[in-house]
Amino acid sequence: MRKLIAAGFAVSTMMLSPASAADLMVKAKPVPIYDWTGFYAGVNVGYGWADRDLGFSPNDDATRLWSAFDGIPPPTSFNTSGALGGLQFGYNRQLGAGWLVGLEADFAWSGIKGSGISSGALPPVPIPGPYSAPFDERIDWFGTVRARLGYLPTSTLLTYVTGGLAYGQVTRSGSYINNSTVGFTANGLPDNSGFTCASGATCFSGVSRDVTAGWTVGGGFEYALGERITLKAEYLYVSLAGTKITERALAVFVPGDTPASISANVGRANFNTARVGLNYRF
Repeated sequence: MRKLIAAGFAVSTMMLSPASAADLMVKAKPVPIYDWTGFYAGVNVGYGWADRDLGFSPNDDATRLWSAFDGIPPPTSFNTSGALGGLQFGYNRQLGAGWLVGLEADFAWSGIKGSGISSGALPPVPIPGPYSAPFDERIDWFGTVRARLGYLPTSTLLTYVTGGLAYGQVTRSGSYINNSTVGFTANGLPDNSGFTCASGATCFSGVSRDVTAGWTVGGGFEYALGERITLKAEYLYVSLAGTKITERALAVFVPGDTPASISANVGRANFNTARVGLNYRF
């Protein structure tokens, strides 16, 4: 009996051994480590917005005289906003498992624009002299060249801060309209500046289109959807150098006078952007 039991145990062990050995040799597949190092290019879309402050100042004797009668428009504010979209290109260098440095350049076509209006009135002698000064600003396009410093909470998720150079084209236009039922005029000495403004007429007008440089700072995150495709979301604050526009008189009262002018100034073109994008890694 003992021999039969021993023989049965041996047979059972032999029958189980191949399966057990196979089970021991099967190992869990290693989790792939995503490598961010390399070049990439992609597209982005987003939205931009800003709060703007607008002020006016006289440029000559005639408009300085006019300012004594409250003829220079008072300060005001307005908002700009709009869609944007563009391209980006960059390079990442992963530093070990947790950190990344990189450089990115982008270019965007912009619909960020807005309008404001400043209103005032001359003293009511002999009748009130209301006027208005509409103003428009548009960011035509902009681009950045930025360094990126990133941290990888997981191998496929990148969080980063970024900052660097910004540049762009800004178009501004402004005018000064006499809303009174009477016209007015001014002449200044010693610079012989002057203007005349008929009832209901546009008296001063100016346009500027400037390409300026500045800086940008922001941050975002990027997620690897596959071996070569990543999805990103990003916020940037952009500040471009400011320029003022000169609104010149369209008519003078005394022939030979230098057309008077006022300056409309909104300072630096500061705006916010929020965008999403897709990148393809080479």
